[in-house]
Amino acid sequence: MSLTVNGLDELKKLAGSDLGTSEWIEVTQERINTFADATGDHQWIHVDPERAEDGPFGAPIAHGYLTLSLFIPLFTELLDVQGVTTKVNYGLNKVRFPSPVKVGSRIRLTAKLAEAEEVPGGVQITVEGAIEIEGAAKPAAVLQSLSRFYA
Repeated sequence: MSLTVNGLDELKKLAGSDLGTSEWIEVTQERINTFADATGDHQWIHVDPERAEDGPFGAPIAHGYLTLSLFIPLFTELLDVQGVTTKVNYGLNKVRFPSPVKVGSRIRLTAKLAEAEEVPGGVQITVEGAIEIEGAAKPAAVLQSLSRFYA
């Protein structure tokens, strides 16, 4: 369930707040193949299920950057900022991929809005997130994401 805020002042007040946890989504072989086609990264550990079964992970795994790209749809489940004209990804401070996401796994995001600071014409937020794998001891990704919202 999404938390909705209206405008930059309400957004700034969320600094330090836990944003909660998204719903689970399944990482399918079709999603992995589509990402491989979009990026040109067709490494066998991602797109060759038969060979990947004998590989280091025992199954095909999602690209780390595919996992990272799913941050946005998962994050939009957690926070909806209304009353702004523009929303942009500004960058990442830190990203790590502690555990691979095997095909068929389900992932979700837990996030905290760590900081909210004024920038010319808007507010920049820093979100600390972990993309968890259902049943796994370690997350698929941990990250600090920067986004900007403009009035």
